[in-house]
Amino acid sequence: MSWEFNLKGRDFISTQDWSRQELQFALDTAADLKRKFKVGEPTRYLQDRTLFMIFFDKSTRTRNSFEAGITQLGGHGHFIESQTSQIAHGESPKDMGIILSTYGHGIAIRHDLVPGQGNAYIREVAKWADIPVYNMQCDVDHPFQMMADLMTIQERFSTRSLRGMKIAVSWAYAPSYAKPLSVPQGLIMLMTRFGADVTLARPKEFALMPETVEAARANAAKSGGSLRVVEDMDEAVQSAHVVYAKSWGALGYFDDKEGYLKLAAKYKDWRVDNRRMGMAAPEGVYMHCLPADRNNEVTDEVLDGPRSVIYQEAENRLHTAKAIMALTMR
Repeated sequence: MSWEFNLKGRDFISTQDWSRQELQFALDTAADLKRKFKVGEPTRYLQDRTLFMIFFDKSTRTRNSFEAGITQLGGHGHFIESQTSQIAHGESPKDMGIILSTYGHGIAIRHDLVPGQGNAYIREVAKWADIPVYNMQCDVDHPFQMMADLMTIQERFSTRSLRGMKIAVSWAYAPSYAKPLSVPQGLIMLMTRFGADVTLARPKEFALMPETVEAARANAAKSGGSLRVVEDMDEAVQSAHVVYAKSWGALGYFDDKEGYLKLAAKYKDWRVDNRRMGMAAPEGVYMHCLPADRNNEVTDEVLDGPRSVIYQEAENRLHTAKAIMALTMR
């Protein structure tokens, strides 16, 4: 494996924290690891390393991609549910960061349920830890998912640069309560760094955190891409190469379940079906981080259709996680 960039010891809390060149190097590493996995070539770059995985929320792809990934790299992952640890009794991020640094080689945290809490918590752990700290999803960003998404786009369209590519990131209706904002926020920040023309579509009540929109606009200005914000899903998906539509919560409603569900129900027509995918570019694809709320966010005919790349995305979660761990935990 190439060590062109020295990333040993680096945290990965937001894609914004790494340069575009470092991110692409990690994606190239992920592609190499994926190839080796397919042919059964061992990749035990982290022999006897220990990863602590701390979850404040439920998980399928995130937990399994990290746990399988560290195993395939020759190490071991410890699953820690926050309510079964002393975190539930108020143990500080400082104490945990210092102590776990003496026990192993990496700390991964998922803390995404409450706006204003998760990212701050992860960064406080990182402040005191002497080993890499990874964001498995917070309230602001979902960087490993974003890397898998970008890897999937690069594979599908055989390109590194996204210049000239139209990406629609849209809110979609789901009858569930206040999902995190981190996926759309992470998408608009990362895809604009690679030059894409991103259109963010959402009902007026579903605005993202202002600082993430500002970061995406700055990224677009630097890369030659663009960011538009509209309140019409049809406008967003028109001629899009990528349609990435999913539900997320509304700021101000994360402690008001009844109010949120009533608000979201006003927009049941915000979903991706064959009509909307027919408005996309002929080569356009549908993406979703999963789990998708079938026949609410997106119809089965789209999700299971030939333009869907959801399973390729999910597969790439394994290899992007492995790449970043291998580059930083060695």
